[in-house]
Amino acid sequence: MLFVKSTKVNKSNKILSVIDSHIINYPTPVNLNYAWSFGSMAGFCFVIQIITGIFLAMYYNPNVDHAFASVEYIMTNVTGGWLIRYVHANMASFFFFIVYLHLFRGLYHASYVQPRRLVWMSGIVIFFLMMATAFIGYVLPWGQMSFWGATVITNLFSAIPSVGSSIVEWLWGGFSVDNPTLNRFYSFHYLLPFLIAGVVLGHIALLHDSGSGNPLGVQQNTDVIKFHGPFFVKDLFSAYTLTVIFFLFLTFLPNILGHPDNYSPANPLVTPTHIVPEWYFLPFYAILRSVPDKLGGVVMMVSAILVLALLPFDAPPIARVRRNIFRRLYFVAFSLFVANFFLLGWFGQLPIASPYTSLSAFSVLFYFGYFLVIVPVLELIETWYDLKHSKKTSKNLLYFFLIDKP
Repeated sequence: MLFVKSTKVNKSNKILSVIDSHIINYPTPVNLNYAWSFGSMAGFCFVIQIITGIFLAMYYNPNVDHAFASVEYIMTNVTGGWLIRYVHANMASFFFFIVYLHLFRGLYHASYVQPRRLVWMSGIVIFFLMMATAFIGYVLPWGQMSFWGATVITNLFSAIPSVGSSIVEWLWGGFSVDNPTLNRFYSFHYLLPFLIAGVVLGHIALLHDSGSGNPLGVQQNTDVIKFHGPFFVKDLFSAYTLTVIFFLFLTFLPNILGHPDNYSPANPLVTPTHIVPEWYFLPFYAILRSVPDKLGGVVMMVSAILVLALLPFDAPPIARVRRNIFRRLYFVAFSLFVANFFLLGWFGQLPIASPYTSLSAFSVLFYFGYFLVIVPVLELIETWYDLKHSKKTSKNLLYFFLIDKP
């Protein structure tokens, strides 16, 4: 009995130790601003999505003859069902908006450089899983846009050589988008969030292992304070502000982000005039449409996310500039990139017609050129300039080459 009690005490001590080291006394750079709250805000949105999704799953019927009616039943007959459904549908948009801000903050402050390469890579995996989960969830209401969106996107897999047709048939569960397809999507939509939760825990563990970045890029152990206190209150205030804005949006504009065609049941015999995905997919949808060839479009769309994984390896090994906040040329390039990203989103909702196709192709070229050309070239130019104008002695310069690496 004494051994059992000792084991229980040790386990509880380990749990308390983890909470203490990762939540309470976690060393946090003192100069973090509210831009570093986007991660916790995204986690808050994710928890809300899981909770509301579980309640919706209690009443949803994954059958092509009853799916749309079950959603209407939730909205009209279930007590508080309209609120749960509106929260789940609109929080998905807020979730992606916060994640995009989190991503842009990481790009601007170079959060992808060592020692946080693995943190950045795990974030890309989370983003992939988020997009898959959101797309599948958009299909479940089985409205007109849901059905045709599923038809168009799943057909893209047929472009994969040799195995494409087999993958499409497996996704469909037959030879067209029908009841087996909806059942598969429902199962995946319920499973993927828990997979995301596991990757998120790994993402946080990697972050706490390497240490949080900061706007100035100074080493974490130079000026830190414990997380519990000012930063906990800062994250709490951010979550409160997000909640207030969200419920104001939910009160006055609950349907503004939904496509009108999706408020009517799916009809395989009537094709919508213009098939568009949710707003958070539009930049990547524009990239997909920019290539006339189906396989080329799929490759470009997937590459638009995978190209983010190249950033940790773009920086030269002798780069002195640790944070992009000090780089004026980079600030201009980054501002153009953000503007171009929103421009791609605008092109994604427009019909395929001149001159939008040409402008969209130019935006796609700039998108990839930013990661493959602009970022590495700017870093090389700035590193060369810094070396040329450095007033260090030869001894210090040798130290710079051999030791002072990112």
